[in-house]
Amino acid sequence: MSRTREAARAGVTMGSALAIAISWSVHKSILWAIVHGFFSWLYVIYYALTRPQ
Repeated sequence: MSRTREAARAGVTMGSALAIAISWSVHKSILWAIVHGFFSWLYVIYYALTRPQ
């Protein structure tokens, strides 16, 4: 059970960092970076789905 919690924490941290980095590169706004960091993986998935490939 301990490994599961550690993996979940790592995923949350990685998702937040990724969302903040994407947000900063797109908007150049600390406020948006904080908001997107809070929503983390939801923003990352939204970004991936709405960008042309």
